[in-house]
Formats: sequence, structure tokens, C-alpha cells
Amino acid sequence: MRGELTQETAVEAPASAVWEAYRGLELARLVTELMPDTIGHAQVLEGDGGVGTLVNLTFPPGTAGAGYVKEVFTVADDEKRVKETETVEGGLLALGFDSLRVRLEIVETGAESSAIKSTLLYEVDDAKPELLAYLSTDLLERMAKGIANHVVQNYNNRKKKSPSLSPSE
Repeated sequence: MRGELTQETAVEAPASAVWEAYRGLELARLVTELMPDTIGHAQVLEGDGGVGTLVNLTFPPGTAGAGYVKEVFTVADDEKRVKETETVEGGLLALGFDSLRVRLEIVETGAESSAIKSTLLYEVDDAKPELLAYLSTDLLERMAKGIANHVVQNYNNRKKKSPSLSPSE
């Protein structure tokens, strides 16, 4: 069976500012710097942040699955502000899921507002419906809120220093 779980986090900053935190390798850096105790530590194994980049994320104790996940970037679209990863090892795959992908989209909702749309796409054998209980967007939501707070704080600080800063800068 296939399915998806989605959650959105509102951000009081332009989509361009939020995307700067999500694009390339910046998200891995920020997760490790800002949320090591709630999300984990990200380590880039290979790549420059584009398609094909391989990242290892080690989760805090108590996280469902193998305690880590290796993901490869399958989509990195600056125009659409979309990043997609596919789990290649660990995480929920270790529990028996056939595939797991994460899609992160930054959606413009106004001149100075946006939303982080985080989607977990999964595939699991029909004979293993008990695995669905492990699915959650909790980590994605915590990550989105942490990054949103960081972006809003930095964006507001930049606006104070440069009152003429436009939302597209």
C-alpha cells in the first residue's frame, strides 16, 4: 500500500528567505546546529547539495526505526522551491517499509509570508499494516518549526538593519 502524510507550518517571512534555509546543504547544517537534541545530527557523506547528494541523519534516542537514516536527494528545484529525498538505509526502512520519501516545499502565501509543506510518502507491503503506526510527521514538524523560528528571527534582524529590504531580497 502507498500513502502520504502532510503537514504545513506557517512562516512570517518570504518564501525566498525560507528557501535559503532549505536549499542545498544549508538545511543539514541548520538541523545539526539548531536542533541536535530534538532532530539529530546531519552529516553529508557525498555531494554538493544537488541531486545525488547523500546525507546521514542520526536521530536522538527514542526515535522509531534504526536510529539513523541515509537519504539521497532526488529533487532539488530552486525555481519551485522543492527538495525531495529518498531513504536508502535505516529509518523506517529498517522496520520493514518498502520505500520512504520526504518532500519539502516552500509555498509563498503572501509578500512576507510562506508555508513549509512537509510530506512523507511511503510504501509498505499490504501484509504489514501494523507498520503504519510508526508513521508520523512529528520530526518534520519539529524541524519546520525550528527552521521557521530561525528564518523569522534572521529576516526580522535584517529588516531592522536595512529598512528598505524588500521581500524578494
